[in-house]
Amino acid sequence: MDLFDLHGKVAIVTGGNGGIGLGIARGLAQAGADIAVVGRNEEKTTLAVAGLRRDLGVRAIGLNIDVTSEADSSQMVRATLDKLGGVNILVNNAGINIRKPPQDLAVEDWHKVIDSNLTSVLICSKAVHETMKSAGGGKIINIGSMTSIFGVSFAPAYAASKGGVVQLTKSLAIAWAPLNIQVNCILPGWIETELTNRARQEVPGLYERVLARTPQGRWGKPDDLAGAAIFLASKASDFLTGVALPVDAGY
Repeated sequence: MDLFDLHGKVAIVTGGNGGIGLGIARGLAQAGADIAVVGRNEEKTTLAVAGLRRDLGVRAIGLNIDVTSEADSSQMVRATLDKLGGVNILVNNAGINIRKPPQDLAVEDWHKVIDSNLTSVLICSKAVHETMKSAGGGKIINIGSMTSIFGVSFAPAYAASKGGVVQLTKSLAIAWAPLNIQVNCILPGWIETELTNRARQEVPGLYERVLARTPQGRWGKPDDLAGAAIFLASKASDFLTGVALPVDAGY
């Protein structure tokens, strides 16, 4: 038995049409999983789905879903069940950032980031709960950040939301362990994505400071998250839950 084999499994990846989400979706597909790509940019989602089908030979669908909406998230699960036949894995990756120092951060900005990055994790996890319970178990992988551990002066709402993701992960893990639903969290280090490219433009010297602190001497690529995601989505992690795993090249 291959502990890391995901053939016959179906994964929902929110924010799966680019960056870290697409890197994880590709990794899960390489291990055999069929993929529901959830994203708001239909053009990017269409390209991501086509790539997964063409390059990795898996079944893949695209869903335009607002992950902060309970109704939309329920529809996400129904559509995945209808088109792919199950939901075994949920990757809560969708998120945004608004970079402002605390004194300049509008309360509306705070709520937008918290809802997108943290509340959505609860909503989507609740949406898959009954399906996973009925199936005898499942895997939920939440995407935190190194800012789950460190504060960051230029993005306090983001850091707070990602700290919350870790604590929510632990709470879900404890609550659903008797159902054989494992809930874990990946903490990516500095990964080259559209989100961090904007950060590098907005925060002078960020690129060089990250390089200086990272023992491997490079920024990560989205595909660098694939191995951790496969592990946490597979039988190899059946006795592991509530864990926050840094994937950061030693940052």
